[in-house]
Amino acid sequence: MLDRRPSGAAVPEGAGPASQTLMRGLDLIETIAQGSIGYVELARKLGLNKATTHRLASALVERGYLSVTPRIGYRLGPKLLELGFVAQSQVDLIQIARPHLEALSDATEDTVRLGVLDQQRVVYIEVVPGRRRITIASRPGDSQPLTSTSVGKALMLDEDEGEWRARLADDLAAGRPVVDPAQWLDQMRGFARTGYAFGMGENEDNIRGVAAPVRDASGRIAAAVSVTSPAQYMDDARMIDVSRDVCATAAAIGRELGFS
Repeated sequence: MLDRRPSGAAVPEGAGPASQTLMRGLDLIETIAQGSIGYVELARKLGLNKATTHRLASALVERGYLSVTPRIGYRLGPKLLELGFVAQSQVDLIQIARPHLEALSDATEDTVRLGVLDQQRVVYIEVVPGRRRITIASRPGDSQPLTSTSVGKALMLDEDEGEWRARLADDLAAGRPVVDPAQWLDQMRGFARTGYAFGMGENEDNIRGVAAPVRDASGRIAAAVSVTSPAQYMDDARMIDVSRDVCATAAAIGRELGFS
């Protein structure tokens, strides 16, 4: 059920101008979610002046979060519908994947993560902690650079080399640890052949990971599963051994998503 805020809902104490604008924009969206409304009535309900209301609503229309119909007013836009489908698919993915992730963590005693692509970064949507004496600090919602993590590399396996180069260049410009592009590309070619990817401490010192892509019913890479562990528990030989379990887990999740 929607939270029907009172007129002039308070902005959190201590919020700066940017936070205030964000909160007002969210209040505006939640109010419009109750039904189409003109900006004069919208301003009254929000306790804002008409100019501020019109400015906020116009910005949200421009980004697709709202639509406007003459003589009827504002309504929710296509971008919110798109995000709703994405959120629902992620919830379904987590529900399907969770038992498999737990089984993989039990078998390896390591931290297991499920990540998805969010523009130029990996976002972890589910994390099962490991049972090692030294564990990986990670939680759902954390994000990391795409090109320096095993999950990120697994998510890119279907892309062509031009896309790999562009993503690496973007990450390097954003402060990713320095790497030889030619060597990195060669590694990506190898990962694309094997169907799984390694992280060798590029993003976090002394942390290694093995990841494999999860495919949905269309065959598209929808997510990636990883086993991550301190390097002292993950030598080169064990990374090869673990890759079999990771690939099997990713395939099992994919089958439940309809991939065959």
